[in-house]
Amino acid sequence: MSLTTAAQLEVPIQRLASAGDQPLPRYATAGSAGMDLQAALAEPLELAPGARAAVPCGFALALPAGWEAQVRPRSGLALKHGVTVLNAPGTIDSDYRGEIAVLLINLGDAVFRVEPGDRIAQLVVAETTAVSWQETGGLSDTRRGAGGFGSTDQPLED
Repeated sequence: MSLTTAAQLEVPIQRLASAGDQPLPRYATAGSAGMDLQAALAEPLELAPGARAAVPCGFALALPAGWEAQVRPRSGLALKHGVTVLNAPGTIDSDYRGEIAVLLINLGDAVFRVEPGDRIAQLVVAETTAVSWQETGGLSDTRRGAGGFGSTDQPLED
């Protein structure tokens, strides 16, 4: 069986002085959708329960137009410690050129210590679609209609 590889998008990335010799984001396995983001800290950071902080990652990038990067939580941190990304997924727009940072929040019941170089989140790069609105006086009917939160849990009557 042969494996096919999708074309790779080349994205300019700048390592910042705060990163030191920390590796750039990378995939942990061949099947990983997201690249690991590491904390570019000079010293450990303690997050008390309920506390949040913007944790720098030590790099900036230049995504091409029509692309975004999404900052997503790491499942292990969420399960083991209750630590997650506050605005998940965080969106990095193609015109942003500042340092990438992760907004971590400690939803656990104990202080969580972020060490320099810790893997704190994942970065998924995805293509975006620009939309132009076509204003109309009404929308097409569907079986669901205007049913909102929880409406898809209810059986539909024929």
